[in-house]
Amino acid sequence: MNTTAPESDQRTDPTDKRTGNGSGTRPLYRPVHDRMLAGVASGLARYFGVDVLLVRIALVVLVFVGGIGLAIYLASWLLIPEEGTDQSILAEFTKSVQGWRD
Repeated sequence: MNTTAPESDQRTDPTDKRTGNGSGTRPLYRPVHDRMLAGVASGLARYFGVDVLLVRIALVVLVFVGGIGLAIYLASWLLIPEEGTDQSILAEFTKSVQGWRD
């Protein structure tokens, strides 16, 4: 007979306010506070649940190893929406360009 207690359920709480949408996934956004430049590293760190310093170090290393870190940072800045908005910079720009054509 097994006398050990069953492990607790590690699933996320669907009513947790940190997840934002009730589906158990965290929203990816660039925070308004706790940022150095555009908030990319801070947003990625919050999304993946790691220390922001690790993300910043990884990006700096990638900048010096082939320069891909700069491209990743710029793409993330354009594609990840800022906290409090629902669209990224690139999506807003695309929408405004489409408005010019109409």
